[in-house]
Amino acid sequence: MRKDELARLDAFIDSIPHLSPRTREAYGRDLRNLKQFCEREGIERWRDMDGRLLRGFVAARHRGGIGGRSLQRNLSAVRAFYRFLIRGGHVKQNPAQGVITPRTARRLPAALDVDQAAALMAVPGDDAPAVRDRAMLELMYSSGLRLSELTGLNLDGVDFQDATVTVLGKGRKSRVVPVGRHAIAALKAWLAVRPSVASVGEQALFVSGRGTRISSRSVQLRLRHWALKNGLATRVHPHMLRHSFATHLLESSGDLRAVQELLGHADISTTQVYTHLDFQHLAKVYDAAHPRAKKGG
Repeated sequence: MRKDELARLDAFIDSIPHLSPRTREAYGRDLRNLKQFCEREGIERWRDMDGRLLRGFVAARHRGGIGGRSLQRNLSAVRAFYRFLIRGGHVKQNPAQGVITPRTARRLPAALDVDQAAALMAVPGDDAPAVRDRAMLELMYSSGLRLSELTGLNLDGVDFQDATVTVLGKGRKSRVVPVGRHAIAALKAWLAVRPSVASVGEQALFVSGRGTRISSRSVQLRLRHWALKNGLATRVHPHMLRHSFATHLLESSGDLRAVQELLGHADISTTQVYTHLDFQHLAKVYDAAHPRAKKGG
């Protein structure tokens, strides 16, 4: 490829400092792969790339084992690069427009079953860390909170009279979620011991041993600690409690719209992944109960 064309690639990378370092690095890697493809195909100028050739690039990457998500990012990098070239008057069209990537298989979120969730909540001890951890776990599972929503909660976020919690979700959108009786009891117990731990004037609902707002990393470590201590073989992370909340609600109610509202999903399609989990549960019930499904029936 010509030197002036390669210089334009370097100029593009230098023009995107607004992206995170990781994204910039990924874009650079993606576009270097495109450059290598062009050199193999004898393409010397960026304007010689068209939709057919770019689909060949995507297909070659896919055959090489690159998954759908990475290919989507590859195309995002190419689209952004060609927008840069169009602005500079070096090309007239963007070959990435209209090119689609192979669909990524949607991974089902891992969830605890009801017995595992109950085992996880059984945090022993009356010391402040144990009381706090019990309240955090109960609240995450009771109300389906994201980790950031939990750590961002302040003292005024819980309404004990209405048994609700007000959280700030994605896009800084506020939502009100019910809180179950076990979580309410655990929160009251925590608030009784919190003054002995929290720094003066600290408004965070959950605080660390230093008396300041607890970090996301600390919550992750405490959850992992109790999962191991309470005998859960699976690797438990905070989002798993949110998934468990959604799965158990859907299994009991079948009301997808209600679960969407409680989770704070802007799009119902985001919530619909739980219908697959629900179907798995129903299929197990069918296999165990239906006379024509039983072995030897």
